[in-house]
Amino acid sequence: MASHSRRRPLRERRTALVFAVAVAAVGVLLSLVVALRPDSEPNAVRAAAEPAATRPSAPRTTPERKPEPKPKPKPSKASPTPTAATPSARPSPTSAPRSSPRPASGTAPLAGRIRPQVTYKGVATHYDAADGDGACLYGPSPDLMVAAMNHTDYETSKACGAYILVRAANGASVTVRVTNECPLPCAPGQLDLSKEAFAKLAGLSAGRIPITWSLLSPSTSDTVSIRYKSGSSRHWCGIQALGHRNPLARLEVRTGSGWSRLTRTEYNYYLSPDGAGCGGALRLTDIYGEQLTVDGVAIRPDAVQPTRVQFARH
Repeated sequence: MASHSRRRPLRERRTALVFAVAVAAVGVLLSLVVALRPDSEPNAVRAAAEPAATRPSAPRTTPERKPEPKPKPKPSKASPTPTAATPSARPSPTSAPRSSPRPASGTAPLAGRIRPQVTYKGVATHYDAADGDGACLYGPSPDLMVAAMNHTDYETSKACGAYILVRAANGASVTVRVTNECPLPCAPGQLDLSKEAFAKLAGLSAGRIPITWSLLSPSTSDTVSIRYKSGSSRHWCGIQALGHRNPLARLEVRTGSGWSRLTRTEYNYYLSPDGAGCGGALRLTDIYGEQLTVDGVAIRPDAVQPTRVQFARH
């Protein structure tokens, strides 16, 4: 009986011990589960577990934005950006833009590159004008106050016959008539004067001088003349006007259907390739828009035939 009573407490103690161990194991297991959850991991443990390369070395800050570049100011119309001169550039006026010349005594809606009441600047050179003839094919002239207009401002002979007042920096001036063309590399604004005309401005040894020049509408008692080109007939003709006070803008012939405008050549003749209007009435128009009608000019090649008409002075 005594031995039986001693065994029973021993079992109870073992059972209690097993129960305690089991409870402890469960507690340890729960602690591990809780400890291994990502959202409950202590910062120190997580920081130690992370690789060094992934840990920021400093608190993150919002990067500063670079200031946006300010837009460049657009060039003012009053002071355009200068560009290099090209053969297509217009002569440089010293007093007003090419597109807005000073008001003139009568507008010139048909003017080309050279407009009235605008002063242009350039250089003057000189050449041997011989008898005064040139690319405009006016023929010999006793008046050698003539000039060759640069290729650009010659404008397919539109400058032919224009009267130009030329001024030098020393105050000297001379009036010349355009009878020739100065080919490239003569620059826009440049005038190649006869030696006789250049000598009115400076010594020939100067060779090249700065000048200003402007278009004139001179006083004259002469009237316009007409000349048919050699080889002209009723089947083909070339017509030229001479002695006009103002630059000529158009030459038209009368046909059965009205006035027909002829094409001007670089040698200053207006051509009718099919003979239309040859020997008939002509209508001349200057750069101011004034029109003159001429009748009764026969086809007489190379003959200068005077008329009774002249353009008004401006």
